Amino acid sequence: MKSICLYFQIHHPLRLKRYRFFDIGNDHYYYDDYTNESIINKIVKECYLPSNQILLELIQANKDKFKVSFSISGVTLNLFERYTPEIIDSFKQLADTGCVEFLAETFSHSLSCLKNQTEFKAQVKAHSQYINDLFGQAPKVFRNTELIYSDNIGHAVAEMGYKGMVTEGAKHILGWKSPNYLYCNALNPKLKLLMRNYSLSDDIAFRFSDQSWSEWPLTSEKFAGWLNELDIKEDIANVFMDYATFGEHQKKESGIFEFLKNLPAAVLQLGTFKFTTPSEAIKEYQPIAVAHVPHAISWANEERDISAWTGNALQQEAIAKLYELRNDVAAINNERINKDWYYLQSSEHFFYMRTNSMPDGNRNSSLNPFSSPYDAFINYMNVLSDYKNRIFSLKEEHDHAAEYKNELNKKDQLIKQYENEISLLRKQIYQH
Repeated sequence: MKSICLYFQIHHPLRLKRYRFFDIGNDHYYYDDYTNESIINKIVKECYLPSNQILLELIQANKDKFKVSFSISGVTLNLFERYTPEIIDSFKQLADTGCVEFLAETFSHSLSCLKNQTEFKAQVKAHSQYINDLFGQAPKVFRNTELIYSDNIGHAVAEMGYKGMVTEGAKHILGWKSPNYLYCNALNPKLKLLMRNYSLSDDIAFRFSDQSWSEWPLTSEKFAGWLNELDIKEDIANVFMDYATFGEHQKKESGIFEFLKNLPAAVLQLGTFKFTTPSEAIKEYQPIAVAHVPHAISWANEERDISAWTGNALQQEAIAKLYELRNDVAAINNERINKDWYYLQSSEHFFYMRTNSMPDGNRNSSLNPFSSPYDAFINYMNVLSDYKNRIFSLKEEHDHAAEYKNELNKKDQLIKQYENEISLLRKQIYQH
């Protein structure tokens, strides 16, 4: 039997406030709390809570026949816990059904996989622990920021013990091959790859409410019919999208919630498809080929590359300056510095600096609060300058403390030496 794998991404960065040159050294708090709280409250109310309720009712109605998966960045979970703890409880309800899988990713929704492997692995470990603490699941499948993947990244993920990874079914990678099969990593074939079917996914995520689209209106029955038209030999349709599709990108008035409510019945009535999770899929199916991906791909823009975050000198400079601080951050291990370190790595900060145009409906385009890439760059670099100064100040204190401790250790050793010598002299006196 063929499978459909529904996967939803949830990520929101901590948006930076307007941070000017004269704030450097005077203001060490970088975030726009009002905007962050407003956005989270709005999207939880209009999207995540109603969507979760629908999914819970569908799981209960279909028992173990309807399944979905999520990846939620650690930064977003921080925001949920701070502003909308009720959505955490809602996800815990879904986790308790046994029909919802949570994937691993980087804690910050970061680009660390491209810049620092030590940081990449540390973030993945921190995120997986967070998921386990909240939802009682140890993730087995990995999902990288914006589905970024390459042979080397996949190899690193396999070394961390993950059995599978989800990524984009990019045409220039697959060529004539279909995304509706399992593939494997070129450097470590034990890592299985689930490739997103971008056509089926974007029909829902981007085109659902487009009345100029030749297939509008999209009903669950029509979508199930498209699944039924897939080649009989194909194994799995990976329908991956932003969870904000339901109620945010596609508004309630478009009928998107009704589509979601009716989808399981329409698919299951076919009799040829079942719903599966990524970890179940990699157990059930065998890879048909190696996916050779020498250069990083993502699910962004038409090129499916990483130029949306690293394509110009502004972005490259900001990323380089950020990751130059990694060793010092790790050395001082200060709680507040560590939190800012996570929050400043979110990929959106660099996306806002892009100079290339993005297609209409791009999942990040509407989130940019800056008037130009240069405005975004200057704001970020001002923040980074203050952050760097804080790190160096703490590092000096840390170094001075280390020197002082070293001096104390030397004195302790000298005292011990003198005590031993005195003890020896006493013994000699008593012997005489």
